[in-house]
Amino acid sequence: MKKITIIFSLLVLIFASTSCKKSAFQNPLASVDNLSLGSYLTLSENVNLNFAFNVPTSEVSIKVDKYGSEVQKIVLFVVEGANSDPTSWKRLREISYTGPGTVISATSLEVATALGVPLSDLSAGKFFTFYNQIVTTDGRVFDISNAGNALATNSNYNACFQWQAYVTCPFTGVMTGNYTVQQDDWGDWLPGEIVNVTDGPGANQIDLSEVWPNTAYGALVDHLIVNVNPADGTASVPFVTFGNQYPGTATAQGAYDNDVAGYVFSCTGFISLNMEVTYNGSSQGNLKLVLQKN
Repeated sequence: MKKITIIFSLLVLIFASTSCKKSAFQNPLASVDNLSLGSYLTLSENVNLNFAFNVPTSEVSIKVDKYGSEVQKIVLFVVEGANSDPTSWKRLREISYTGPGTVISATSLEVATALGVPLSDLSAGKFFTFYNQIVTTDGRVFDISNAGNALATNSNYNACFQWQAYVTCPFTGVMTGNYTVQQDDWGDWLPGEIVNVTDGPGANQIDLSEVWPNTAYGALVDHLIVNVNPADGTASVPFVTFGNQYPGTATAQGAYDNDVAGYVFSCTGFISLNMEVTYNGSSQGNLKLVLQKN
């Protein structure tokens, strides 16, 4: 009991001495004036996000501004696919920050060199993620790994810690044939099953009506037509009611602006589409269909 009394008395003395002195310790987080100002890039324009297949000088680029402390330079990294772990990133190069509208760019040959692969490995349908690491004029470093997920993923901030580019090729048609299903989020087919795709009915179009619906589950209502941009294989799917008797009615539409759904690459026989699907009027979300020609 005596020991407890002594400890209590010491605590009272410490509290009394510190509370009487304004110069005593103060929490540095009690005022924002004591915090240093960080910095991040904001996206001002997507200039081009498509590599041309097997063209070493093909270039992708964006334009950025900055928010916060002054930025000295941008260190650009790349990975195939996406991986926010910095240990997986491959360094491309440094870019001086020159003010609003600073261009960040990379060629397909630079990407292949950084990844240590031949240019031919950058095949149509693959995508690459670029990670922007900034260095402020006072030497601090910020990237997606230390900026906080709330900032990096909140669209209200327009933060540009990463961006993606696809490898594309011109659409030349001749897509009719058998395809292996790699992914079907709608569930009409299992991975590995074989489906049929046909050309047309018009130029720069393909018909997926033998894919969705699978006649084992639903009946055809209207043909699921995909329009393809001949320049780069960008595909769009106008709204269509493609099947019923699932039981129910199913519709599909390109999941992105202007009905864009993904890509159709005649150079590799690759089809990758994201479509917003409804079933009996209820949204099923954005569902992916991926097919590879045999």
